[in-house]
Order: sequence, then structure tokens, then C-alpha cells
Amino acid sequence: MTIYQATTSAPVNIACIKYWGKRNESLILPTNSSLSVTLSQDNLRSTTTARADPSFTADCLWLNGKVDPIKAGGRLHTCISEMKRLRAAFEAANPNQPKIASFNVHICSFNNFPTAAGLASSASGFAALVYALAKLYALPQTPEELSLIARRGSGSACRSLFGGFVAWDMGSDDVTGQDSKARQVAPESHWPEMEALICVVNDAKKGTSSTSGMQRTVVTSALLQHRIGYVVPSRMADIESAIADKRFGDFAEITMRDSNQFHAVALDTYPPIFYMNDVSRAIIAIITEYNRLSEQPKAAYTYDAGPNAVIYALTPNVREIAQLILYYFPQAEKVVIGGQEVQAALPEGFNEAVAKRWEVGSVKGLIHTRVGDGPRVLSDSEALLDAQGVPKILA
Repeated sequence: MTIYQATTSAPVNIACIKYWGKRNESLILPTNSSLSVTLSQDNLRSTTTARADPSFTADCLWLNGKVDPIKAGGRLHTCISEMKRLRAAFEAANPNQPKIASFNVHICSFNNFPTAAGLASSASGFAALVYALAKLYALPQTPEELSLIARRGSGSACRSLFGGFVAWDMGSDDVTGQDSKARQVAPESHWPEMEALICVVNDAKKGTSSTSGMQRTVVTSALLQHRIGYVVPSRMADIESAIADKRFGDFAEITMRDSNQFHAVALDTYPPIFYMNDVSRAIIAIITEYNRLSEQPKAAYTYDAGPNAVIYALTPNVREIAQLILYYFPQAEKVVIGGQEVQAALPEGFNEAVAKRWEVGSVKGLIHTRVGDGPRVLSDSEALLDAQGVPKILA
């Protein structure tokens, strides 16, 4: 008997120009365009196995070993239904193809990093789900076309369908949303020296989810209207230009300014939303002082909807930045970059008083990664479902 199954992985992306706010909740159409860097799956990824079988009595999904309910009309249901619709259309156009669109599916997904802790787990998760179903169903759709469906699961998931540097164009079609999709600005091979140091400040689930936070911001923040009308359009053009020319100083300034404004918008929301904490703000002060020592910024901090810092830097500067972070935030375990252990140190001329030295555990861990590729098709040996179509590992 033929087994209809595919296993894929998808990357995390961290935005430089933030997506915050929806103009259409059901279609997940954003109030502004955004741009992100796709991070290497060698460090951070969601892996998903999807199987279709006539014996399955219902669609089922397991996330990190636990059942994740597929609610009618919910985001999971929408994505799965849309992918089944594409397969049905494919079967109608290709009568010799096996008729599997009507089969129920079992989907098992695993994140190798904390879920819902400000590390874009929903983005990689929904991208992996859509890509796994696309491969299961042998669909001809391009990543750009698949991004339209991933967007319906989690807005920023559309950007995880590409590697490198990726824009999500907001589009203008408010009826169908067919022009609100991801676009690769540059592949990972364009600027391979782009690396990232992630400071995991808190790996717990955040207090205010992105979905509810956005809804509140759109309704109550006057600053958001200024941001989407006047600020983001020019920033999108400027950062795409900086990426094309590999001007890190400009890339860094735009990235930090946009992170600052995103969190200002969160503060302008009523009641206000606080995603950063004292450790987050200390890292900003440290990176600001570090950049003061050179003519152009050599590091760019950015924060999504959570306290974890992502610091972008080019390869020659990453070790020095890691030494600096370790000076203020000592780690219980050794940190290795490029095969060599990193020791805490301050660069010459650095003003030590910009922040206090924190106790071990204030930053729970450092993840060193770099710009990476888009979704991957994995081998059968990496499948998460067993021969009966249930997870090999349950929580």
C-alpha cells in the first residue's frame, strides 16, 4: 500500500522592519509591509511530517508531542483546507494523479527552540506545515504562491518560505488578499557574512500574545497610524537598498530604529504593552555604546514581541560582540564561536558604566547563527510519524 507522506523543515525569520497590525483579521492582511532575515536551520527550525491516509478518521496535529486542536474556522483549519483545495484542483487537472485530497491528514511538528517566546515559532511552524503539505500533495505552486496560504496561519510565516532577505508586501487587494505575499529581496548567498547572536532573555510564553497585542494597537495607537503612513514605506525602500549594496551601517541603523519604534507603538497602545524588560534595555545600552566606538554601526539589535535580543553583525565582529555580552551577562556554560571558546572582555575605550553586570541566568543562553536558506525537504529517516501515522515521540 502506498504511503503518502512528506517531511520538511522551515526556518525562523527575524524582522528588521516589523509587522505589527492587521487591516483584515480573517485574511491576515497587514497594515504595513515588512522585511526580515531568514536564520539558518542548522540552529533554529520547525520540522513537520504530513501524511494523508484513507484510514485516518479526522485531521490531527501534534505540536512538540502534544495534540494541538484543529478548530473549525481557525488558522490551522484554514491552512489545511486551502492546501486540500489546491490538491483537489491539481487532481482535477491531472486525472492520472492519485485521489488523496479527500483523505484526512496527520501532521506532526517539532520546534527545536522555545515556542511562543519571541523567537518566531509560529512563523517557522506554519511555513513548515504548508511546505510539508505542498510536498505531500506534489503541488506546482511557487514559494511566493504558497506564502499566501502560510500568511493565513501566521502573518510572518509567509516570509519563512524563502531564505536570505525577505519582504512581505502588504498589497492593496482587501477583498482577496492575493497581492499580500512574500518576496525574496536577496538570497542567503548574497550576503553570507550576515550573522546573528540571539540573547535568550526569557524562554517562557509571553504575557500578551502578538495577535491580541496587534488588535489593541490598531484600535488605540495614534503613533501606529503615523508609522504605517509615513515611516515604513521609506524604510522599506532604504533597507532594500542597503541590503542590495551590502551597506551594514545603514542596515543596522534602520533595523534598530524600527525595533525602537515598534516598541514605542506597543507603549503607545492603551493599555500599554511591555514586551522588553530591564535585561532587554541593558543590551540596547551596551550595543549603543559599542557602536559609538566606530564610525559606522557594527551591531544591530532588534526585538520582536518578547524580551529576547537578536543582534545582527558581520562575521569579523561577532566574536567581539559575544565577548561584550558575556562580560555583562555571564553564562553557566561555555560559549563557542567558530570552534573556539569565547571569553568575556570589553573593547578598548568602552564605557563600562553603561550597564551593570548581571548575575548568571539573566540571559539564559546565547544562540549564534547566520543568514540561511528556505524550507528543506527531509529524508524519510527524519519523519516524525511512525508506521501507524502517529508521533514517534509524545510529550
